[in-house]
Amino acid sequence: MRTTSLPSDAPASPSLTVRRLRDRQSHDPADLRAILDEAIVAHVGFVRGGHPLVLPFLCGVGDLGDGAVLLLHGSTGGGLFLDAGAVGVPVAATVTHVDGLVFARSTFDSSANYRSAMIVGNATVVPDGFRAEALRQVADHLMPGRRDEVREMTAKEVRATQVLQLPLDRASVKIRAAGVGEAVDDGEDHAVWAGVLPLAVRAGAPLAGDISGDSPVDGSVRATAARLDELAIGREARIAAVMRPTPA
Repeated sequence: MRTTSLPSDAPASPSLTVRRLRDRQSHDPADLRAILDEAIVAHVGFVRGGHPLVLPFLCGVGDLGDGAVLLLHGSTGGGLFLDAGAVGVPVAATVTHVDGLVFARSTFDSSANYRSAMIVGNATVVPDGFRAEALRQVADHLMPGRRDEVREMTAKEVRATQVLQLPLDRASVKIRAAGVGEAVDDGEDHAVWAGVLPLAVRAGAPLAGDISGDSPVDGSVRATAARLDELAIGREARIAAVMRPTPA
């Protein structure tokens, strides 16, 4: 159903081992899946004409019958989709969530809390027979419940849209979820505040289109906003637990 082998002229797959701050690398598939489950945009790097390019794609995690894949949404006329051709195209796709800025008492020691994933492999065009299902899975990933509130895609809309699929078997995950590095005897000026400023994607108030009139906001919109808030609250709770552990 999907091609996993690289084209014969593709470069050798790079090492995915983190060389610096190796303790931040995670090999837990659950961490990779959690990062991708929250993803809205994946930045995809590839080489065209000998020059590296990176493009953003709306994305989703789906399964078309051969295991979980990253689905990249675009147009049938999109350059990367044309590059993929019949055999696929080597890419590196990244997803990053910045969970906080870490303010230390020097800029050198300052940092960020983040969760990042890089997936390398051969991105292939979803076969025509699975394209509609791939588009449904992307929609369900980005806007859960929305398909139950709107009409089904037309055949023309499906033909105008395309999806690339990228297997998840070659991935590197790196995570920092910690407080600020400090000690009573570190010689820094402790009158300067140090700590973590949590960051998260939150939803603003829904803005109706010009002809929506007094139509109520649909449940999928409200649910998406609530989910983003829940994720943000969960991130703040986790970092607070790291910085101020519960006494034993």
